[in-house]
Amino acid sequence: MSVTIVDTPERLADVAARVAAAGAVALDTEFHNERSYSARLMVVQLVVDGETYIVDPLRVADLQPLAAAIAGTTVVGHALSSDLRILADKFGVLPAAAFDTQLAAAFLGYGISISLADLVQDLTGVRLRKAHTVSDWSARPLSEAQLEYLVDDVRYLLPMRDALAGRLDARGRRAWFDEESLPLVDLARYRSDPERLYLRIPGAMRMNRRELGILRELAVLRDDLARARDVPLKFIVPDDVMPAIVHLRPKSPDDLAQLRRMDAGVRKAYGERIVAAVLRGGELDEADLPSKPARPRGQDREAIASALSVLVSAIAAENELPSSLLAPRTALDRVARELPASADDVARTIDHSGWRASLLAEPVYAMLSGRTALAVRGSASGNPRIELVDTPE
Repeated sequence: MSVTIVDTPERLADVAARVAAAGAVALDTEFHNERSYSARLMVVQLVVDGETYIVDPLRVADLQPLAAAIAGTTVVGHALSSDLRILADKFGVLPAAAFDTQLAAAFLGYGISISLADLVQDLTGVRLRKAHTVSDWSARPLSEAQLEYLVDDVRYLLPMRDALAGRLDARGRRAWFDEESLPLVDLARYRSDPERLYLRIPGAMRMNRRELGILRELAVLRDDLARARDVPLKFIVPDDVMPAIVHLRPKSPDDLAQLRRMDAGVRKAYGERIVAAVLRGGELDEADLPSKPARPRGQDREAIASALSVLVSAIAAENELPSSLLAPRTALDRVARELPASADDVARTIDHSGWRASLLAEPVYAMLSGRTALAVRGSASGNPRIELVDTPE
């Protein structure tokens, strides 16, 4: 397999043209995000029509032509969410379709997060050397060992796609996989709602509505400042300091000096804006305050959710699926909270339609309605398993 380093606009234009004409391309990226708001792209690896390209964003600043070409094709990759997030954040585009080999493997009994190296070895018998997982990808020139690592990350993706697609078809799960793949190329998946940023901050659940109004204003301000400076949120205000500002309700930037972990430089540069955000939240009309997040479930509903989790795990094991892919705990919490009155209602609560509903709606409703129960069978023979059994009339 030949390898071409793409480090000039002219070479990038040629690669973009090849990508635009291709039906599918293998893609991987290397990036750093430890000290920035969004990931800083360091390398893009592509396989197009049997040719491997290593694109160097540090040498070619404008990758928009490549992003535009990718938008018209199918991208094949492993654990693609991070790679696609970069396309969404940096260029505002996503491929027309995506084939995630990790997701495909999850539908075939490999678990939810099998590594590329393990999947390559299982499907091809090749053992990859993954010595550069935490390599400094900003260093130039790239070493021979780094280049080998970069090529290995993409060289097997297209053959693996073909093998996995064949297995999905053989097991009748291609439609399930296709349905689950659609959100990967939906820009909305990678857009956060600024009005809900405050809900990610530890301690929000314990605040009243007025405090939440202040926290929401602070969270939006922090996000704006971090984005503008391209630094992590914690470099502006750490998460654990945000509730402290809410409770302090500073009247001037000098008041912020009372907070031990409030950076002096941030206080000096943005203290006035922080105080203004606190004031805005404190003056919001009652009707404009955010709703208080739902409190943790009561003991009975917690028990119901836990029982449903066992049921889902049993169904997942029977179908060789990861239980978290079949139904996340948040979906089971909704079922326990809302107690759907029919199998159709269960389907709407777990998933509006599709493969999850086909597997879960009836057994979950049967359990909720008391018609079936969980039992452990096969212990005496040394092969214990969870089964649904009918309950006595």
